Order: sequence, then C-alpha cells, then structure tokens
Amino acid sequence: MNIRRFIWTTRLLSDKKRLEWYPPLWMMRVKVLELSDDWRGIRIRLPQTWLSRNRGGSLFGGFQACLADPIAAMACVKLFPDRAVWTRGLSLDFQIEGNTDLELIFRFSAEQERKIRQELNVKGRSTPTFEYGYYRTDGRLCTRIEATVAIRPKGYKKPVKPRGADGGTSRRAE
Repeated sequence: MNIRRFIWTTRLLSDKKRLEWYPPLWMMRVKVLELSDDWRGIRIRLPQTWLSRNRGGSLFGGFQACLADPIAAMACVKLFPDRAVWTRGLSLDFQIEGNTDLELIFRFSAEQERKIRQELNVKGRSTPTFEYGYYRTDGRLCTRIEATVAIRPKGYKKPVKPRGADGGTSRRAE
C-alpha cells in the first residue's frame, strides 16, 4: 500500500491530520484551523515560506491551486459517500497580492446540499459549482475560487463520443 492511500484510509488519524499529512499538502506545510465533522466548514492556513514565495514576494498561484483543487470534492465525498466525486473545473481569480500567509475558507451551505440532493434524485448526477476564497492575514479577500465538482453514480464512466464526421477516429494530416 502506498503512503497516500494509507494516510487517507487509516483510522489512526483524524480528518484534520489526514489533510495536513497528505503528501502534496504536507510539503506545503498547511495547517487545518477548522474542519467540521461534516466538512461543511473548512479553514486551512497556507503559510508563506521561502519555497512558496515567488520573485515578487507573494504566494505562487500554483500553491494556491494545489490546495484549493480537492477541497470542494472532498467535502462532497463526505456528504455523498455513495457517489463518485471529482473536481471537474477550477478557476482562481487573483484579486490582490498574496503577500502574507493565506487562509482558505470554504463553507458548504444546507441550501447547496438540498439542491444537489434534489438533482441526484431527479437526474442521478449533479455538477455544482462552489465559491470560496483565500484571505490575507488582514482579512482581505486575496483569491476568489470557483470549483466545479462532478458527482456521479459509483462506477460511472463518461460516454466516449466518436471523433470525426464518419464516426471513426479520423485525424488531421500532419
């Protein structure tokens, strides 16, 4: 068993420690400040270190994207454990310079959950978009995040559409 799978599946660790010790996040030295039992409220500090700082002195956007990417999907996994869940799209809007430690704040409202459950009951699938953000230590929004999550039945495979007008796998001449 690899270390990532062990960390994510062991019952020896709390969810907070699982996130902090998950190898990609551990290397960024994140600190989980708040993680509600149902994952509806999440606050994580992304520290500014010599490794995470760009030439201009602010946090690299790649560090921000790496931490922001799985958060909405992980919350959906906790609320919809009988479904396959993954991040479908991620957009970061860098509004002001991230020149301090940043705090990722994610909230999953009861209204969002109700809408998702309704779509799952009617369509069998849902593709919600969540908005959350990174805040500087002075409380100002630094980066606005939009994450779209695919929630599908377990074992779901996206239908493959044939390429080309003839329905085959035609390629353009090179």
